[in-house]
Amino acid sequence: MFLIPGLTILFIIGLKDDLVVLSPFSKLAAQVISVTFILNNEAFMVNSLHGFFGIYDLPILVSYLIGGFIMVTIINAYNLIDGIDGLAAIVGIVILIIYSTIFYMTQDYFYLLLSLTLNGCLIAFLKYNLSSSSEEKIFMGDTGSLIVGFIISVLTMRFLALPSEKLEDLPFIVENIPLIAIGILIVPLFDTARVFTIRLANRKSPFSADRNHTHHILIDYFNISHKKASLIIGAFNLVFVYLIIVLGSTSFNFWLVAVIVLTVIVLAYFFYRYNYSFSNLKRKIKLKRKFNDVKKRGKNILKNDKPKE
Repeated sequence: MFLIPGLTILFIIGLKDDLVVLSPFSKLAAQVISVTFILNNEAFMVNSLHGFFGIYDLPILVSYLIGGFIMVTIINAYNLIDGIDGLAAIVGIVILIIYSTIFYMTQDYFYLLLSLTLNGCLIAFLKYNLSSSSEEKIFMGDTGSLIVGFIISVLTMRFLALPSEKLEDLPFIVENIPLIAIGILIVPLFDTARVFTIRLANRKSPFSADRNHTHHILIDYFNISHKKASLIIGAFNLVFVYLIIVLGSTSFNFWLVAVIVLTVIVLAYFFYRYNYSFSNLKRKIKLKRKFNDVKKRGKNILKNDKPKE
């Protein structure tokens, strides 16, 4: 009953955005309202970090803030990666396979069923999304991406809020759970953080549209198809999750954090170097500032040269 209101709101907002473009703040308001329904259920409250960097119990207010931030971030991150054929579906399938396995091991069968059901939907959708026939081809749109992102955020919150008696069934150290969650969602989180940074550095709205996404770089610079780019990113997500889970079963916070940070730095450098728009970003900003300075000086000269009455 906590899922139905949130899904209904996001379905209506997503459908309207596909028909008549809505402002980012309208969609954000709808997401906050939808998330509120979930956070009112104790099953999704993150009350403890289980010793993650020495943090255990969390105050109620902090739990609400963390939960709201996590869910809204995941919803928007998943919505943003829906930029080429197959990518959102493939990444979603990889994420849901991991969550299906986790909830099977913890015997959370409702969330296992939810993961498998959505996975089946995405697999069926993928066939038509990647179809070369214009008569068969369909797109996810905001209606689909908001709903799928919302359900993935719900599954993530449930994973983070698992009671201690169920955590013993998982194959990794309990205190590594927050890092495991980051590893599972590495593709949408990295891509969102990257494009937001670029837009803010370029003095644009973080919600403005451009072609600075990871998948756009693979398509534009390396000249590969949508299908190949989606498969490459999906394969990376799967391999990275496997690596994080293996390390999470033997290593503590420091080494996992080191691996995640190193991976993000390497990816950021790679896509900084090969992104034609971002590689010239500093030069553009400096050139714009010089132009503004010259323009300002010109105005001052003209102002001073005006004949006095």
